[in-house]
Amino acid sequence: MSVITLGVEDLERSRRFYVGGFGWAPVFENDTILFYQMNGFVLGTWLKRELEADTGLPASGSGAVAFAHNVLVREAVASALAQLAAHGGTILKPAADTFYGGHAGYVADPDGHVWEVAWNPAWPISPEGYVTFKS
Repeated sequence: MSVITLGVEDLERSRRFYVGGFGWAPVFENDTILFYQMNGFVLGTWLKRELEADTGLPASGSGAVAFAHNVLVREAVASALAQLAAHGGTILKPAADTFYGGHAGYVADPDGHVWEVAWNPAWPISPEGYVTFKS
């Protein structure tokens, strides 16, 4: 995987969520799309009408998909969810302890894309922000 593209209704509203909420800086933007450089891939937010025109298919909701943003410490889950809600997100599930010994909650971006914010003590995060899967 190299790029994930999310269809959005309003680019500026989406920008407020991803820049203000997560603190991510776009690496490219124009009137229809914003790209964010992530850890090893690119995230794009593209106007739904453009995505639909390009694919020939309607840009549907999130379905059974959730994206995840891991944080360094347990306490950061609730504060990240609050920050995202303050920038247009909707908290779907508040921060709570998980079955795997971590702590997580869910938020939807302004277009309904679901994000998990999680702290997993078994998955180290490098100084660059890379998560390593540990079983």
